[in-house]
Amino acid sequence: MNQMIPLAEADALLDWIALTDVLAAGHELPKATVEDVFLYQGNKTLLNRSAWIDGLGLAVKCATVFPDNRDAGKPMIGGAVNLFSGSDGTLQAILDFHLVTKWKTAGDSLLAARRLARPDSSNILIVGAGTVGRSLYAAYSAAFPHAKFTVWNRSPAGAEAFQAALPDVAIADDLEAAVRAADIITSATMSTDPLIKGDWLQPGQHVDLIGAYRPDMREVDDAALLKSRVFVDNMHTTVGHIGELKIPIAAGVIDASHVVADYYDLGAFRRDPNDITLFKNGGGAHLDLMTCRYILDVWNAR
Repeated sequence: MNQMIPLAEADALLDWIALTDVLAAGHELPKATVEDVFLYQGNKTLLNRSAWIDGLGLAVKCATVFPDNRDAGKPMIGGAVNLFSGSDGTLQAILDFHLVTKWKTAGDSLLAARRLARPDSSNILIVGAGTVGRSLYAAYSAAFPHAKFTVWNRSPAGAEAFQAALPDVAIADDLEAAVRAADIITSATMSTDPLIKGDWLQPGQHVDLIGAYRPDMREVDDAALLKSRVFVDNMHTTVGHIGELKIPIAAGVIDASHVVADYYDLGAFRRDPNDITLFKNGGGAHLDLMTCRYILDVWNAR
């Protein structure tokens, strides 16, 4: 029997720490088979991301991107995730696209931070005041409940709106000073030119990069990569595809071996006190599948 799982009702039931434990356990199963399919019509896009994991089932995440909707006051992105049984292929649930994306994206980063950031981290900088930044605030608050948060955004209006929604968050005017002072820097921007400089990074910091997802996008410079022990969620979806790593590898600044490990080698996700650790969140349909399975289990147990 398939179910429709809505955003608001399910969102209130979920737990960030429990989700990261589910993501870790999912990477102990056989490696996922994943495939992305894009269809285009003018400036409109249909993206289908599919994953199949033995022991978890199958998921197809469909996203529509209609940029002109913004002019009409409508959401630019829509979609849903279909979750299928791995035993007989039946449709088990249809989940809200935004629900799955929110929890998958921030949960992906939080799993790495629980392994790589100092447990006593008390100053967390969010770079980028968009929707993902708010999800990161919620996720990091769960694992670092005593931390103070600061947000930096290109436009002051965006930072002010962020603070209006989350009044305990301070606003940083100087990105360099904010990076130098932070224990954890989590960045979710659409930047194509590096915003965060390696010269600003200090021993003991953890850097979490979410924003860059295209081959031409970067959030940190070469110096930051060279100073850091670099980790990713999945070698397959990051190293050869995302500008954060693809550009410096092509230029000979680093090679692929500079990436220490991905989540299929979670035992390697550890740090020495003076390390600078850097995690590239690349996402992927396999993480959507793991997140969907967690959401469905919580929904059925409510």
